[in-house]
Amino acid sequence: MNEIYALHMGKAVCAVDLGDGSERGEYVDQDYILQTLGRPHRSISLMYCYYPNDPGFPGRASVVHADPSVSFAWDYPYDDYFPYTGGLNGSTDGEPFRQMREIRAHGQDVTLTLTIDPHLSDAHLAAIGRDLRPFGRVFLRINHEATGDWFSFTKRATYREIADFFVRAANLIRQEAPNVQVIICIGGVEHPETGRMEKEDEFAQTIPAADIWSVDKYMALHWGWPYDVAEPGGTTHGRSKVRDIYELTRLSFERFRALNGGKAKPMVMSECNADGDVTGPYEQAAMLQEFCDILEEEQADWFTGFTFYQFRDRGRLGLEMQDPNNAGVGIPQPVLHTYRQIIHAPRFLPQITQGEAVQLPVTLRWGNSEDAEGLAIPLYFEKNPVLCELTFTDEGNYLLELNGRWFYRSPAAKVIDLMPAFFDNPLAGSCTLTLKLFAPPASGENDLSLPDGLYQSYTTVETLPQIRIRFAPIEP
Repeated sequence: MNEIYALHMGKAVCAVDLGDGSERGEYVDQDYILQTLGRPHRSISLMYCYYPNDPGFPGRASVVHADPSVSFAWDYPYDDYFPYTGGLNGSTDGEPFRQMREIRAHGQDVTLTLTIDPHLSDAHLAAIGRDLRPFGRVFLRINHEATGDWFSFTKRATYREIADFFVRAANLIRQEAPNVQVIICIGGVEHPETGRMEKEDEFAQTIPAADIWSVDKYMALHWGWPYDVAEPGGTTHGRSKVRDIYELTRLSFERFRALNGGKAKPMVMSECNADGDVTGPYEQAAMLQEFCDILEEEQADWFTGFTFYQFRDRGRLGLEMQDPNNAGVGIPQPVLHTYRQIIHAPRFLPQITQGEAVQLPVTLRWGNSEDAEGLAIPLYFEKNPVLCELTFTDEGNYLLELNGRWFYRSPAAKVIDLMPAFFDNPLAGSCTLTLKLFAPPASGENDLSLPDGLYQSYTTVETLPQIRIRFAPIEP
């Protein structure tokens, strides 16, 4: 490792984000997800609610308001997401902040979906902004699916009041935390013949107020889960054609752009999947593949990213299904293999460019998962190795890539085995591979005392790890 070069990691043509935990499943740690999928995501999406003036909060709604008569997931007094423990008079020692720190330490941004009581004071909203200041770029989705009628906030206010609240909340939170990018998630265009989005008169004001536009689109969904089963003729599930989902999303983007004076903003799908309850596991995987194939065929560069909902699910909306005997165990579904192939395709990979040669020590900048500086270390392999590992003597927090496979090294880890990079992609002969190294913040938080600490984190690399490679097993 005599030569090292500068690297820059930038945006993918289409970013991939991943939902991790919701009313339907628990949070899964990032080490497990990285080992399972082989690469980090742009962002990890978390689902939380904030109803601090409600009786029982911050208890989980389905626990503190348990009622045998409940027959729909959203029939509790407030939304049955994990409770947001920050905010006014709250603390960032609990959740979601521990999860946010882990996500960022692993080189990913956070998408925080937060359903909020629309009657909260300005002080409550400003406090949320202060909570989010240390976490670099944060995507904040406020009161998503706002044109629906199932969440608690839609039962407490009119749609115009909900839209007014979104604009107020977005402005107050960004005043405290300019690092936050706010997402509006609404129904969009559901009926192409009208050319208008759902409840357009009420929600038109939210389009210019948001940083990012979003729709949630399930190609199939069983919304009656877990209180009934999806069978032919039922009324609590539905299925669409994949092409129709794509076209409605495109039409929504076009309408959003028109309502923003013709100026485009990033367009994402914040929840994307086909429910295996409706389709079965094989068609679920096929529908996801078809959707991504359409993005490639259409060269849909207006579509900047989607979030697969979700990693592990108690029902059939996950890459894994939660083992009913052990909540800590996931059962891989066919869609996991399909998804893993999709996210390693060129359209969905971050663009990494190599620069000039550099010498140690080097200070690396981590802006976010789409803007980071790293190191490129060429390694020569005479053939496929039988042993390849790194030994670290420093306390750096590193994200590493070799032969298409990503690894995480925490400050406490001394040796990282790189052999999984060759299990599914063995070398056919001699070649030079590039070991890539990036340094996201070890604590998951930025140092706000720095002049640009709101947006940037810095790590100085003084020593490289020692690499050990063998090309034949030890003979007896």
